[in-house]
Amino acid sequence: MEPNQVQNSNQQNETIDIKKFIFKIIANWYWFALSTLITLSVAYLVNRYSDPVFKQLALVLIQDKENTLSGGIETILEEQGIVRRTRKKIVENEIGILNSFTLVKKAITELPEFNISYFSMGRIRTVERYKSCPFEVIIDTNRTNIPMHPVYIKFLSDKEYLLEINENMNFKKKMKFGEWFTNNNFTFCINLKKQFNTNDPDFSYQYFFVINNINQITNAYREKLSLTTTDKKSTILEVSTQGLVPQKEVDFINKLLEVYINSGLEEKNTIALNTIKFIDEQLNDITDSLEINENKLQDFRLNNMLIDITKEGGFLYDKLEAVQSEKAKLTIKSKYFEYLKNYVIAGKDIKDVMAPSVIDINDPMLAKLISDLNDLYKEKSSYSFASIAKNPAMEMINFKIENLRKALSENINSLIQSNLISIKDIDLRLATVEAEISKLPGTEKEFINIKRKYTLNDQIYTYLLTKRAEAGIAKASNIPDNKIIDVALTENASQVSPKQMLNYTIAIILGILIPLIIIIIIDFFNDKILDRSDVESATKIPIIATIGHNTKDVDFVVYQKPKSSIAESFRTLRTNLQYMHIDKNLKTHTIAITSTVSGEGKTFCAINLASIFAFSGKKTVIISLDLRKPKLHKDFGVDNTIGISTCLIGNNTLDEIIIPTLQDNLYVVTSGPIPPNPAELLESEHMQQLLENLKSRYDIIIIDTPPVAIVTDAILISKFADTNIFVVRQNYSSHSVLKFVNDLYNEHNYKSLGILINDVKIPSYYGNRYGYKYGSYGYGYEYGYGYGYYDNEEENKHSGIVNKTLSYFPLFRIFRKKKKD
Repeated sequence: MEPNQVQNSNQQNETIDIKKFIFKIIANWYWFALSTLITLSVAYLVNRYSDPVFKQLALVLIQDKENTLSGGIETILEEQGIVRRTRKKIVENEIGILNSFTLVKKAITELPEFNISYFSMGRIRTVERYKSCPFEVIIDTNRTNIPMHPVYIKFLSDKEYLLEINENMNFKKKMKFGEWFTNNNFTFCINLKKQFNTNDPDFSYQYFFVINNINQITNAYREKLSLTTTDKKSTILEVSTQGLVPQKEVDFINKLLEVYINSGLEEKNTIALNTIKFIDEQLNDITDSLEINENKLQDFRLNNMLIDITKEGGFLYDKLEAVQSEKAKLTIKSKYFEYLKNYVIAGKDIKDVMAPSVIDINDPMLAKLISDLNDLYKEKSSYSFASIAKNPAMEMINFKIENLRKALSENINSLIQSNLISIKDIDLRLATVEAEISKLPGTEKEFINIKRKYTLNDQIYTYLLTKRAEAGIAKASNIPDNKIIDVALTENASQVSPKQMLNYTIAIILGILIPLIIIIIIDFFNDKILDRSDVESATKIPIIATIGHNTKDVDFVVYQKPKSSIAESFRTLRTNLQYMHIDKNLKTHTIAITSTVSGEGKTFCAINLASIFAFSGKKTVIISLDLRKPKLHKDFGVDNTIGISTCLIGNNTLDEIIIPTLQDNLYVVTSGPIPPNPAELLESEHMQQLLENLKSRYDIIIIDTPPVAIVTDAILISKFADTNIFVVRQNYSSHSVLKFVNDLYNEHNYKSLGILINDVKIPSYYGNRYGYKYGSYGYGYEYGYGYGYYDNEEENKHSGIVNKTLSYFPLFRIFRKKKKD
């Protein structure tokens, strides 16, 4: 065969396999329908009785925080280009803060409805009754250990209810509404929230409530709180939770964002308050000195009748005033450095410290160290309740904080020393001016000294008042750094579970996949011959015919049901055997029929093949050479006391063992009693002589042989036959049979060997007609038969039902049309 021919043959086989698989699916359509119906029913039950889970979300804009205090730390650093925050770092820090234990707990604490959870019990589902329970529980927090045990309530009347506690208590008692109940775990009373009515469904349920542990509820909400950005480049944060009660999730999200925004604002106000507190402390110190010097100045003028100083004295006074003003600012800076140093030494959170820019300290290194330390404290806060105690990330943050504290402390000491040097320089300049003032007249000199002290205190006081006013204005104008874009609303709730359409889609897919996979698995592990193509692909031995499934209760189908489809298939077999028997000089045609194992239908085929030859006027004899397990005599209902075995040993003549049947031209020779040496008898010359005698009397000799895979008798008999027929049975014979046949054919050189496929069940999707294909030595024949000739057979009735059902599908009608054409 040419390579192209081989390729085309393979492609054709692949096409045939695909078509066969498709037909197999169509033949099992009812399993697909049943499977899909079951999976859809399961999906319906899941959708109907699963607790619906809803998603609630809100949007908040995370901004790069600027301290809105005038001249704040963040603003100065940004103007000088020192701070280089990344958007990702900012958002990560805010996510950590939002999901921190402290913030979530504070939000839940401010929601009193979260202290107790109420539930109503239905036949299938238990529903949480958030803000919709017909009663309320009032607990005595001072006497409640919060055991989180369910406490069951059953309404009895408008005055009484049945109280039941099962958790290790086994308590059951009638209670009155408003009556306090006390035990070792809790103290509470129950009040009705609305008028009791027996017709109201709310009073028909059994309820239970649970007193919640605030820490456990906090952790539960932290686990289900989702915080994600709407886009990779965006700082808009999506805050969402999922729960069974939409309103409860809405309340939590909105309260969490409220607490979050307020905490940021409180932090900024704390800085402003600390600034005002520091300035107030300095004002208290300077106020007394200012009053004393002011009184001295007034007394001096009254006592000395001095209105003002001379021109020269005024020049020196202005010079002295300028130098003193510089010293006053340096003095305030020194006090700030001491204030900041004490903060660092005490280990306080640097976020509450007054900004250095408030008193005009614009040292870049100091500002950067404070900013970095503040960022680390925020990052530590985000990790504090979001991880285990010994977290490597937390340990690294603590390590960085310690190093920054040391660096900040060193920087403050350096600034203190630098400021002291500046103050000493100012003191030298003051000494020079004071030396010049000492040359003035005594009264004028004393007046200048008094006025100098007063002016110095007045300048400091005025400076501090200005800064306090700025801090007060900044506090009043503080706004939150972050902004809520969308609050959570119950109207915007989206159901995330169960997803009804997805469940139905999955159900349909599974309904198709499950039987499909089962079919594939069964087909994969099935080693049986299923159809003609299995035989054609495994052997080159020609298939001489296919015999349909026998739905009758008789084995003599040809004789008793001559118009049946099986009788017609035997007629086709008879025709094809004529083409295999190419030696026209032979008067008698001897046909041996065998199979690998019992049960494949060789005797059934032998009987009906003999019957169909007899119908054609051929004088036919069927002989049973299965000497080990005779069966033919049972099918014909004759005695087996004499037969081949008794004839071969000389006990009976040939005429004595030939038995005529009820059908004209058909005779039978049984095997006789089971001999001890069947193989030797079959190989004897007597056996050959017996067959020669039969050939002289009959036109057709049909030999029913024993199974070839069990004993070698069939191989011995094959040499007496002109044609050998090997019977395989659909869905019974395995593929190994075909290999066995090939080996027999190659090793023993069988004469005119052909394969007969027996018990072929035509699938219902072929409709109300049977198609048979036969091939023999290059010849091919195809016959199609509809109603009108055959008997009304059971298989046609069954196939008609399926055909009628499938005929409603356009694709099937097109397929039918093409097959018909």
